[in-house]
Amino acid sequence: MTASRQLETETPAPAQSPAAPPVEGRPTDPIKQPAQPLSADGGYDYAAMYGQMTSGNFIVPAVNIKRIGAAYLRREVDYPTDEPSGTVIVDPKAHYLYYVLGKGRAIRYGVSVGKEGFGWSGTAEVHFKREWPDWYPPEEMIERRPDLKPELAELQSGMGMKGGPDNPITGRAMYLWQNGKDTLYRIHGTNEPYSIGHNASSGCIRMIVQDVIDLYQRVPVDGRVVVLGPAKKITDGETEVE
Repeated sequence: MTASRQLETETPAPAQSPAAPPVEGRPTDPIKQPAQPLSADGGYDYAAMYGQMTSGNFIVPAVNIKRIGAAYLRREVDYPTDEPSGTVIVDPKAHYLYYVLGKGRAIRYGVSVGKEGFGWSGTAEVHFKREWPDWYPPEEMIERRPDLKPELAELQSGMGMKGGPDNPITGRAMYLWQNGKDTLYRIHGTNEPYSIGHNASSGCIRMIVQDVIDLYQRVPVDGRVVVLGPAKKITDGETEVE
């Protein structure tokens, strides 16, 4: 494989509005391909991309991007792949998630994964999606983290935490299933944005809230997700890992 190369230009994906089925939980909203804000010099306007925003009944706080490695901020990159456009590809070792645009390009987001890395790889689908979902920690986690108990309440599906900014899943979640069964892995936001680029979560794929909201608009229910294994080698024009 040829050595990786620095991108000469980084242009955002053009705004598109392809026909697509409604997103579950937002039946009036079609799948969108939002354009990325640009600054006056033509670069990415990260202050706008990661600034404070309102989502539903909640305020998403601004992110101090100086505390996050520049490589983990959202951007469009070269990404040759045989996967069709619209596919989500997760590279746990590199702490990147790619949304394939096609024609050798993708939007790259930084992510964090479990403390021991990501324990599952393969192909899945987004079985359903939720905005500001309730969180139901497994009993094993509650036993391991008794400090969580005061924060939990009896909800419609058991002991959990009501959806909101203090909930560890935060603003969006996409639930990954394989062969008709729940993998128990999710792509979701985090209220610990400065963990991005590290192995820091309990096992799911975590994103900056502003990023997961952006991705959520692009990915339909039944969308294809590929999680790379540890031996997979990729290059996106800026990085190369194996």
